[in-house]
Amino acid sequence: MKSLRSSWIWLPPLAGAASLLLGAAMVPPWLLGIVLIATVLAAVHHAELIAHKVGEPFGTFLLALAVTVIEVGLILTLMLQGKAGAETLARDTVFSAVMIILNGLLGAFILLGALRHHEQSFQQVGVSASLAALCTLTVLTLVLPNYAASEHGPYYEASQLAFVAIVSLLLYLTFVMVQTVRHRGYFLPPEGAAEDPEAHAPPPSGKQTTLSGVLLVACLVEVVLLAKALAPAIEEGVAAAGAPHAVVGVVIAALVLLPESVAAIRAAMANRLQTSLNLALGSALATIGLTIPAVAILSLSQGLPLALGLDSKGVVLLSLTLLVTTQSLATARTTVLQGVVHLVIFGVFVFTTLVP
Repeated sequence: MKSLRSSWIWLPPLAGAASLLLGAAMVPPWLLGIVLIATVLAAVHHAELIAHKVGEPFGTFLLALAVTVIEVGLILTLMLQGKAGAETLARDTVFSAVMIILNGLLGAFILLGALRHHEQSFQQVGVSASLAALCTLTVLTLVLPNYAASEHGPYYEASQLAFVAIVSLLLYLTFVMVQTVRHRGYFLPPEGAAEDPEAHAPPPSGKQTTLSGVLLVACLVEVVLLAKALAPAIEEGVAAAGAPHAVVGVVIAALVLLPESVAAIRAAMANRLQTSLNLALGSALATIGLTIPAVAILSLSQGLPLALGLDSKGVVLLSLTLLVTTQSLATARTTVLQGVVHLVIFGVFVFTTLVP
């Protein structure tokens, strides 16, 4: 384990802070991108150090929660600016995040893990519980609005929006309680799984863990702010390429999810598939369970329109994703095939976003 005094620990957050202070006008987009990637890798390092100290599944839960809270703050800030497309921003971000996590990320770490270890195992009980909660949240927030309101369209009425927001938050909090307290064992590596050599390394001291916690938050904040600073350049590139504006949301969602993505892939390559699944499914649940209540409160208090329902293409892709994910993770073992299937669906999502 690397020392906290190494330059690797300090340089990315400092470079990120300097880039943000100078502003996008003085720092070219390519340099912002390099700083962003370095900051993501630093965030993963600190998250893994904290996870080693507190143990699973607390470490993966803390990383997912931190990234999601910051992502929610970014969405609320952009919604309050009232720019074109603000009413669909939450829907597009949440849908993109779910598709990236359940197809792109899940497919990538299953495939890479299988290529290295041939077959990997995980706790079926915990994953099934996570998927049940995730299927419920996605349908209630992204599909049902098209059919629940008296007026046709992707909107909930005020009372319906408030009810779904409360239910979503309660369901997510119940999942957190089950994952971290009542049935924590369901989210730990199964008995007989290959041991992780890092698990036997001495845990960091309390001082190291505290400092890593502070630096993790700083890195995550910088990741979101750097992604926001890169947004104008991304929009210009998308417009120059003649691609739909929805591509911007996909790119920004992918940037925000980078820390969790890198951590999940590294865990799968180290034969810790349970950790990868905890990160992926926990992130998807947090994205919906925290984002929807937050944007609902903003919409109801400020009178802002909020379109949550997906179009028919989105509903089909979401349904396919949930069905395939449930089947892929139904046997407590993964192979190359599952990874390829999810990556194919992700490719279809990206292609149909570029060519609607």
